Amino acid sequence: MRHTGIIILAAGASQRLGTPKQQVIYQQQSLLQRITDTALTIDAEPVVVVLGAYADNIGPDIAGSGADIIVNTNWHTGMGSTIQTGLSHLLRVYDNVSDVLLLLCDQPFITTHLLRELISTHHQQHDNITACAYGNTIGTPVLFHKKYFPQLMALSGQEGAKKIILQHPDEVTTIPFPNGIIDIDTPDDLHKLL
Repeated sequence: MRHTGIIILAAGASQRLGTPKQQVIYQQQSLLQRITDTALTIDAEPVVVVLGAYADNIGPDIAGSGADIIVNTNWHTGMGSTIQTGLSHLLRVYDNVSDVLLLLCDQPFITTHLLRELISTHHQQHDNITACAYGNTIGTPVLFHKKYFPQLMALSGQEGAKKIILQHPDEVTTIPFPNGIIDIDTPDDLHKLL
């Protein structure tokens, strides 16, 4: 029996944007509320949200959502520690999780349908990686089988899940997500979205 847990990576300081991207409002919700609500509608649990910078300000936005909200106190060291923090918590609260789905809050076009398609595709692949394809790259949202958990836990500094995807090209299945190329990193990105 496969059991997928979800980790939403939302610990960054949004330095290029100049304001917390987690709280950017799009279609009457903050980006973090949107991705959390979307994650909670699919058949995967627990949903773990990892905050870091501005955690005290951002946390109340999703309090009571049903997600596990945790804080990476080492968020400033990079994405690697945020993934480790989320995965450590996930395995502590649900030790028989077979797969983990990593999500970012700054991809506003992630839908319930996309996540269900990802999980369905992933469960047909036995024990590999299932990622989204957009532009000329592959990346998040991405699902990892538990055999990759030690590699996720070994990430450091600015290393993200992309490192592991690139190390195992023959074990990656992709699904198209053209709008995945749209993420909110700069004021120009935000202007285009709005």
